[in-house]
Amino acid sequence: MPPESELLGELLPRLTRLSAVLTRSPVIEDAQRAAGATLDRPGIGVLTALRLAARPMRIGEIAENQQVAGPHVTRTVTGLEQRGMVHRVTDPDDQRARLVELTDEGAAAADRYVQTVFGFFTDAMAEWSPEDQRTLGLLLGRLVDDIAARLATP
Repeated sequence: MPPESELLGELLPRLTRLSAVLTRSPVIEDAQRAAGATLDRPGIGVLTALRLAARPMRIGEIAENQQVAGPHVTRTVTGLEQRGMVHRVTDPDDQRARLVELTDEGAAAADRYVQTVFGFFTDAMAEWSPEDQRTLGLLLGRLVDDIAARLATP
């Protein structure tokens, strides 16, 4: 077996376990409750994408960020708009296009959600050195970017 296969043989089970642990944990549900609104995962996903981007975004950008189709995001944004959590504004670079922007209520819900999730990970990595935390962030970001790029290429 080539050395890279051995490395992947160690990595893939860990990624699978991480996914299972997070999926089965109460972290996301706790964070949704902390958001203080009865929001589903797509709604929370849109709010947090906008909050972490710290700027209004087009539907297509949000869809790419969430790795879902644009019509799904459009429906979610419409629901959030009806609840007063987002609104659409004219794109200053293209007057024909619209951007989705958080309202104060949407930003507050996103902040509560993100703070809960960040708190969980901060506690989980409390014994890690800042250097180890930065290294994980860099490598995980690189892995996600490379996988996303690979999946985007036909």
